[in-house]
Amino acid sequence: MLGSLVLLVQAETYDMVKEYAGTTFFNEWTFYDHFDNLTNGDVQFLGATEAASAKLAFVDPATNHAIIKVDNTSTVPDQQKRNSVRIQTNVMFAIGSLWTVDMLHVPYGCSVWPAFWSHSPNWPTGGEIDTFEAVNLQTRNQMSLHTLPGCKQVSPNQSANTTFIPNADCSFQTNMNEGCNVLDPNTASYGAAFSQAGGGVWITEFAETGISIWFMPRANVPSAVSSNSSTIDTSTLGTPVANWPTGGCDMDTFFGPQNIIFDITLCGDLADAPGLFAQTCPGMCYESWVVGNGSNYATAYFEIASMRVFSKTGTNTIIDPSKSGAASALTASSSGLLVYVTGLFSVGIASWLFGW
Repeated sequence: MLGSLVLLVQAETYDMVKEYAGTTFFNEWTFYDHFDNLTNGDVQFLGATEAASAKLAFVDPATNHAIIKVDNTSTVPDQQKRNSVRIQTNVMFAIGSLWTVDMLHVPYGCSVWPAFWSHSPNWPTGGEIDTFEAVNLQTRNQMSLHTLPGCKQVSPNQSANTTFIPNADCSFQTNMNEGCNVLDPNTASYGAAFSQAGGGVWITEFAETGISIWFMPRANVPSAVSSNSSTIDTSTLGTPVANWPTGGCDMDTFFGPQNIIFDITLCGDLADAPGLFAQTCPGMCYESWVVGNGSNYATAYFEIASMRVFSKTGTNTIIDPSKSGAASALTASSSGLLVYVTGLFSVGIASWLFGW
């Protein structure tokens, strides 16, 4: 009875305030347009014009789905990088938001490191929410938070059991920025199995009561989501696969408005972490895969039906930096810090996730 009461109190209703879908999907994103100096990956992220021209970021006219991919046609010489894409929403979304992403395919393959995530511009102040992240030929998605010291996962209400919760401290200073992580028990949450199941939907709730992430394979997507309803009631979603209640991590203290990001890098601090690459892939990460022709990357792409953002009913949580004066891009100082701590995070997370 008490558990039911807690769920009832925490359930919220959200109304859609922004949609990224169809022919206009890429209209309100900033393309990073720089080599990967954030996670030391072996890619050159292209600007919007170049990515569209190279067919690395486009809307497929046959499906009306957005495609974000790694270059799989060029021959890359030794000491050069392969082209890819990293995009970030122009606007930010404050506490009281919920976002959904409906995908038919996620990038995977040897050396591939994709992510769908969000962060505050002054990271680690303002925090980071990783909804989807995986590497190489692993079979499960990992979800995590990264914050300033003091945020912990305490008494979560989630479907992932303790086998899949290796660390509860979200501080970027703990365990070399391992973050507080949850590994999805569902092996259809990444890789070939994800697309074979018809893809699926992730829902991320960024609320005063905490952060929750749901993952639904295509066969289990609720009607409120599959029908593109303009309203979502979280009481209809069931138990989230990952949950970080505010009891262990005060949202107003550790999280600020978030930019949402898609990116695909290659090798880098995590996919090529010592001992990790060889667990599922032969050869050497850069030399055997990035260099040469691009046929290795036929599966290294996102296919996105839509991304929708909702605000708690009666509110609008969109923050437009162009109107408010807030910074939406990484500053030079925060970018440098991100390079450093991301490297630490990669080693830390690999140690628990893959047992070395």
